[in-house]
Amino acid sequence: MAATPRKNKTARRFLAAGAGLATVGALVAAMPSSAGAAGGETAAAGYGNGKGWGRMVDVQLLSFNDLHGNLEPPAGSSGQVVRAKEDGTTEKVDAGGVEYLATHLRQAREGNRYSVTAAAGDLIGGSPLLSGLFHDEPTIGALNKLDLDVTSVGNHEFDEGAVELARMQNGGCHPTAGCFVEGEKFKGADFPYLAANVTREKTGKPLLDPYFVWEKDGVRIGFIGVTLEGTPNIVTAEGVKGLKFGDEVETINKYAKVLERQGVKSIVALVHEGGAPASSSYNYDCDSPGPGDGISGPITEIAKNVSPQVDALVTGHTHQAYVCTIPDPAGKPRLVTSASSFGKVYTDTTLTYDRATKDIVRTAVASANHVVTRDVPKAADMTKLIQDWTTLAAPVSNRPQGFIAADINGRGSTAYEKPLGDVIADAQLEGLAPADKGGAQLALMNPGGIRSDLVYKASGAEGDGVVTYGESFTVQPFTNMMNVVDLTGANLIAALKQQVSGSNLNSVKILQVSKGLTYTLDLTKTGADRVVEGTIRLNGEPIDPSKTYRVAMNEFLAGGGDGFPALATGTNKLVGASDLDVFNAYLATRSSAAAPLPVPAANRITVIK
Repeated sequence: MAATPRKNKTARRFLAAGAGLATVGALVAAMPSSAGAAGGETAAAGYGNGKGWGRMVDVQLLSFNDLHGNLEPPAGSSGQVVRAKEDGTTEKVDAGGVEYLATHLRQAREGNRYSVTAAAGDLIGGSPLLSGLFHDEPTIGALNKLDLDVTSVGNHEFDEGAVELARMQNGGCHPTAGCFVEGEKFKGADFPYLAANVTREKTGKPLLDPYFVWEKDGVRIGFIGVTLEGTPNIVTAEGVKGLKFGDEVETINKYAKVLERQGVKSIVALVHEGGAPASSSYNYDCDSPGPGDGISGPITEIAKNVSPQVDALVTGHTHQAYVCTIPDPAGKPRLVTSASSFGKVYTDTTLTYDRATKDIVRTAVASANHVVTRDVPKAADMTKLIQDWTTLAAPVSNRPQGFIAADINGRGSTAYEKPLGDVIADAQLEGLAPADKGGAQLALMNPGGIRSDLVYKASGAEGDGVVTYGESFTVQPFTNMMNVVDLTGANLIAALKQQVSGSNLNSVKILQVSKGLTYTLDLTKTGADRVVEGTIRLNGEPIDPSKTYRVAMNEFLAGGGDGFPALATGTNKLVGASDLDVFNAYLATRSSAAAPLPVPAANRITVIK
């Protein structure tokens, strides 16, 4: 179905990173007053109805988050959402794929004179090979075609550092890989990336614009974009070097006042931080029994403290789907939404704008999440985009790496110990165990670094069970370099306890462990005591706190990432091959067509509930 005609956006470019940074005031001054407008008409009094020129105007806000470069439909459980049915049961629905997302958004815009599309970060980074191989240029191109108006940054926008983020915004060919399409220079994003709480340590100035004002026919809505304050804890040190990440609430409240002084009274915060609804169903009512009662996590405290000047919060990061109302500091219900991840869901919100007050009428706000089903026509322009990049990627993407006997779940596993986590940790141990490779005795893998499943029936043109380079890349897309370090037994024990304490107290991060390392996780206890110290063993022998062990892990963990400062105490570091290279080498040596890799038993961590 054809898209609703929209005005071509004014190209906006921002100075950042190595290009030098203009002041926020200069950037705002340079911005056309109609930047981001979806139409160019002049308002006339007394014309139209609630959707047009009258006092009350319905503005459609379409939003999504955490796309992570998933242009093609995600495979396996990564490409499904859970729907709650009226009879109390649930069903899984295949969802996602930018060809379908484009069609759904374009159909949703039809008949809506005022429509703005926004996102809440992590649109790139951790991407499958089709986008990741080309440093996410394909995804930025797709988002331009989606008519995205504005997005906040997320933590993954910093995977390759501030200089690369600036290139995503401003365009230009990659500094080392060059231009991927012959004769074409990457033009960058047509939409602004907002980073209100990201400043340069040396100058204190914002890295990118802190806010953006969408305008049409005199209707003005301001967007403030922030990422989670804890971004440095979940990104490599190099990726956030020289940057400071401020408090989300303080930053949003600061710029809400700035927008108010400019006469912008309708404000939406794009927040790359999220919550955990009590149900995994995308259509779960998280306002039952009362507003916000069905959701927990960091976003709840943020929402309760963000200024009442802000009318709605579009959120992300936790990859959950929810539409909630959480009371603001004045006790007034306020909309908080999130649209799952990987382009599987989008949120359609109606913001009723009062021309007289220039503000959103909160009591008239309505919102719902919708599945990006695959039963609609594919958007032809997205199909061409995918085909063009697929042709470029094919020589690399289709190379067979190994064979699996059945689905080996990673991202799609809800267990603390994931079958694919065992495979990855074993691959790291085997690759770094030789004395000249580091002499590793055990390996640890962060669960968030496992980006997908290995799916038996989605294994490419070579046949079922074949694992291609494209599929292994989708599982391990960051190409972190492997490290082997000396770690005392005391610090190893401390690291295991940090899985369920410190910054991970309320959002546990269970490390995936290589064969030979076993312990008990007792969830009936609290904090660090949930890791039962007396049960931690390596090859049957208790871990000796005074002994030194050679531990393999990726550079992110070795730097203390994900809330594991004990791992940063390692010494005598040896840098090895990338995590992807080690993973592919293991698949090649441990599997064949006649003897495919079996699904691990996942019995290294004993869980007591």
